[in-house]
Amino acid sequence: MRYLDNAATTPVRTEVLEAMMPFLTRWFGNPSSHHTVGEAAASALDDARSRVAAVLGMRRGDVVFTSGGTEANNLALKGIAIAAQANRGAGRVVTTPIEHESILQSADYLRRIHRFEVDVLPVDATGLVDAADLAAAIGDDTALVSIGYANNEIGAIQDAAALAAATRARGVPLHLDAVQAAGWLPLRDLGADALTIAGHKLGAPKGTGVLAVRGRIPLEPLMHGGGQERGRRSGTEDVAGAVAIATALELAEAEREESAARVGAFRDAFVARVLATVPRAALTGHPARRLPGTASFVFPGTSGEAILLELERRGVVSSSGSACAAGSDDPSHVLTALGLGADVARTAVRFTFPHDLNAPLDDVADALAASVAAVGSAP
Repeated sequence: MRYLDNAATTPVRTEVLEAMMPFLTRWFGNPSSHHTVGEAAASALDDARSRVAAVLGMRRGDVVFTSGGTEANNLALKGIAIAAQANRGAGRVVTTPIEHESILQSADYLRRIHRFEVDVLPVDATGLVDAADLAAAIGDDTALVSIGYANNEIGAIQDAAALAAATRARGVPLHLDAVQAAGWLPLRDLGADALTIAGHKLGAPKGTGVLAVRGRIPLEPLMHGGGQERGRRSGTEDVAGAVAIATALELAEAEREESAARVGAFRDAFVARVLATVPRAALTGHPARRLPGTASFVFPGTSGEAILLELERRGVVSSSGSACAAGSDDPSHVLTALGLGADVARTAVRFTFPHDLNAPLDDVADALAASVAAVGSAP
């Protein structure tokens, strides 16, 4: 079985499992407890926080451990925006139409419940945002700009430096959703004020995440109670999870340049072979500014779900897009935002590769060609 749905989730790395195991067994204490077992847990939590901060080029106190990317994105949008509304009367957030649902639905919550205006920037046919459009959208009442560093469906990579320059010129915080970017792209010196990471995209367990938010940015907590995480996220910390995501992030960063170059070369060869051999195949997203591990296509006139079933019969597991939208009959909001019609968007197939990919993907391209041929035209 070829598992090529790594944007959805990845297996836990052995090194990560070994690093977290002591804090599930011997040193299982509550880090708020003032005894030996609790203090050992607290020390491990502080160490994990420092390690994450070092990878991101931020301060230890900037790191908030969460239950994953969805919670981190919710905390970023709601926490920063609501604090800005309370402190300076800001009532507007800026985002794009191709964001993860945790961004889009958080923005909609702010609109419905807190009366925010939501400015949705256009993207071009490859999924990229124009920094000039962003600069024009920012006003005195803008609380926050939230944009995905790399898109989870098509892999398009935004020009983070240009976006950061536009927000910095107006003194508005920039949040980058780096869930898909982590392990593939640089995470330091991006100019962002807040950054989201999800552990299970990097070889840590599901349910682990980070929101790194610079200390000067006011953040209203979503969860109240014991005041953990410097009052920004109450609840007993998952020490083993924090150790896991710190370990996975360090490993991914150490391997990033080599794995990105190696996997990117295999991806390019795969894309070329698919476009040359599979009738009706069309690449989605930017042809060059895309994640090394992502290749996404549409096959007009077919059925994407039928292709996926045929691929699995041939031993290849992939997806039609975001796992968070699996089971929905609606076309991908990302693809329709690129200008594709609903019928074409429903033919999407996304392949996302592991960091340790070390062989060409010719067999996958051949399986895809056979699958498309077997499906034929959609009824």
